[in-house]
Amino acid sequence: MTIRIGANPIGWSNDDLIEIGGATPLETCLSEAREAGIVGMELGNKFPREPAALKAALEPYGMRCIGGWHSIELLRRSPAEEFAAAKPHRDLLKAMGTDVFIVCETSNTVHGSRGTALSRRPIMAAGDWAPYGAKVTDFASRLADEGLTLCYHHHMGTIVQTEAEIDAFMGATKAPANLLLDTGHATWGGADPAKLARTYRERITHVHCKDVRLDKAKGAEAEDLSFLDAILGQGAELGVYTVPGDGSVDYTAVFKALTGYSGWVVLEAEQDPVKADPLTYARKGVAHLKACLAEAGLP
Repeated sequence: MTIRIGANPIGWSNDDLIEIGGATPLETCLSEAREAGIVGMELGNKFPREPAALKAALEPYGMRCIGGWHSIELLRRSPAEEFAAAKPHRDLLKAMGTDVFIVCETSNTVHGSRGTALSRRPIMAAGDWAPYGAKVTDFASRLADEGLTLCYHHHMGTIVQTEAEIDAFMGATKAPANLLLDTGHATWGGADPAKLARTYRERITHVHCKDVRLDKAKGAEAEDLSFLDAILGQGAELGVYTVPGDGSVDYTAVFKALTGYSGWVVLEAEQDPVKADPLTYARKGVAHLKACLAEAGLP
């Protein structure tokens, strides 16, 4: 597998605040994604979770299933308990022929609470990283035994948000625990995604591509907004995130740092679809990704 461009449906329908894009049919998302040049989709709240039904939903649009978010709670559960809890998701991914198992620690996150400012997110104590990392690595090994690849999603509002926290997480874990590089969360969290790509290239197994309006990110911090209010925007204004090519991320630099990468690059834009037409932005994002991949010399 070389590089393929997929998408997350969050540009059409929000998973943390389901009324945003709630009226948009799944068929609209899939048909517009195909029209924009996307060939694979991550799962969202409108996707069937039974293999035959999911295949029937994707096949008319020529879409591959490329995994989907799975919340873990290893801060309070053992790897064995987490593995058992993940069985439905494990079985679905294997039936769909994908090994991309995206996880994020959500036992104490604030990103899904519209009434909680990002400044109140959880912070790990220095001494907690080693035992937590050991649990993540154990869980990843259990997944690997079933042919699944753990891709840890650093995310605003969680214990792995800043560059220092990404470094701490990566230092506390080892293969087969891997990193999902999210250019948007990295940038908003204060990291350089190209630097992360260079540093952790050998353990980056999935890439999320969304861009950042830095003025909106700075404004959200100044106003002490929640994650959801920041990405949805205030009033008629657009929020922090947008598609590649419409913000501050240098995607050519990111892709040059990912030399040899094989897998999916996933278009995202956590925006209010009423303010930001999903098809228009998807087309823009795909075109920019293709241009930057070509400039970086990636197939």
